[in-house]
Amino acid sequence: MPRMLSALLLISGLAQAVELEGQMVQGTLLRGQVAPGTQVRLNDKPIKVSAQGHFVLGFGRDAALEHQLSLIDSQGSRQQTISLNAREYDIQRIEGVAQKYVSPPQEVTERIARDNRQIGEARAINSDRLDFLQDFIWPAEGRVSGVYGSQRVFNGVPKRPHFGLDVAGPIGTAVVAPADAVVTLFVPDMYYSGGTLILDHGFGVSSTFIHLSKSLVKAGDEVKQGQKIAEIGNTGRVTGPHLDWRINWFGERIDPQLLVPERH
Repeated sequence: MPRMLSALLLISGLAQAVELEGQMVQGTLLRGQVAPGTQVRLNDKPIKVSAQGHFVLGFGRDAALEHQLSLIDSQGSRQQTISLNAREYDIQRIEGVAQKYVSPPQEVTERIARDNRQIGEARAINSDRLDFLQDFIWPAEGRVSGVYGSQRVFNGVPKRPHFGLDVAGPIGTAVVAPADAVVTLFVPDMYYSGGTLILDHGFGVSSTFIHLSKSLVKAGDEVKQGQKIAEIGNTGRVTGPHLDWRINWFGERIDPQLLVPERH
């Protein structure tokens, strides 16, 4: 994947401007800056802005291709259209799959619901941290074995798309923090995701690491970019050891590969 690109959007031809850094595609995270004191709205929804004018926007896998960005200051309100490019994803259609592999057994539904609540609460945190402004690094060494947006269709029934970036590696392979953060959650045995660790990078941006064999940190710990925080495992519903790394902007699921340098 190419590195982050920087674009300058001029609002209605005035000197007032917003800088947006990121790729203009579905699944992107755009990091922005405006003059201090400027209010920002996305599709008429207020967006958090730091005292220095920093903010962030996230667009999911199937996000609409046009969005309205508004800037409000002492001069009034100005609008700019954010235009995203559509992406094509890898879709696999598989027939003859036994039902037990298509849907979870009824007896684990409460456990799954509890797992989802914990993850949702961690991803809803809206702290003042500005760690999301860093250039992210890869959290693990290894072969990319799964990509964002891919989807399987079992017996004609579309399953949930894959929202992470998979890195294959032996059990015990180091997992490091891709950017500074604070740990908000670690649960060693979630039904689907097994060992699950979540980091808060601020302003609703979070990293989730799943299928871990162990965590070296706990909720409340502050971590630095490159610090070892966990180890790759094969916990939860997996076919082999790997790291599944996910990025969220609140409920929007972002492609992590858009945030890290391309591997050659």
